[in-house]
Amino acid sequence: MTIHGRTALVTGSTSGIGRAAAETLAARGARVIITGRDPAKAEAVVAGIVSAGGSASAVIADLADPEGFAVLAGLDDVDILVNNAGYYRFVPTSMTDATLFEALSGANLRAPFFLGQALIPRMIERGGGSVVNVSTVAARVGTATSAAYGASKAGLESLTRAWAAEFGPSGVRVNAVAAGPTHTPGTDAFLPVLEALTAATPAGRPLRPEEVADAIAYLAEADYLHGASLVVDGGASAVAPSR
Repeated sequence: MTIHGRTALVTGSTSGIGRAAAETLAARGARVIITGRDPAKAEAVVAGIVSAGGSASAVIADLADPEGFAVLAGLDDVDILVNNAGYYRFVPTSMTDATLFEALSGANLRAPFFLGQALIPRMIERGGGSVVNVSTVAARVGTATSAAYGASKAGLESLTRAWAAEFGPSGVRVNAVAAGPTHTPGTDAFLPVLEALTAATPAGRPLRPEEVADAIAYLAEADYLHGASLVVDGGASAVAPSR
């Protein structure tokens, strides 16, 4: 499926990976819908895309709020859905209360599930589409502080495979990007940690949002990929740790 001329909804696209994904899709000819909770940030992303010759509009909506969710679920012209909006906290199990667990699972699994439930049937009616779920290497590699967060993203990758089986025959491809440690405005404070985590990888540095965005755009277009989780981690999971 070509991106050019298609409408792409990128959740959580006012900064970080979501913004980079929106800009990349727009540069390849998509009409991009920017979503987020901050109108000023959303309009800044739209203005940047338009000034670069792309097409974009903003829909202000909080996926955690029923009214905001209903606004996005009511869109009827989405060809490409990028489930990027999410929430992360790295804490041990003993410090994970019910409120935090529900926040993680709600943002990372519940919202993508029900947004897809609403939008995928309309893609099918129009002849097909593509869904890209943004996951993380924490979904497949355990750490002492990633139990709840990693489980929520592992659920998202399981959902990716199940949706591929369910909707692929009807013309909607569903795939995921499993991103490694990424330097975004939201992780500035943790940059030394990210650099330490990635120093021994083949890439030798943290990911940039634009590099995750390239993988998202690739999956949006790759016609024969169904149910894949594309690991973008600078080779960390492919090679033995250096000693």
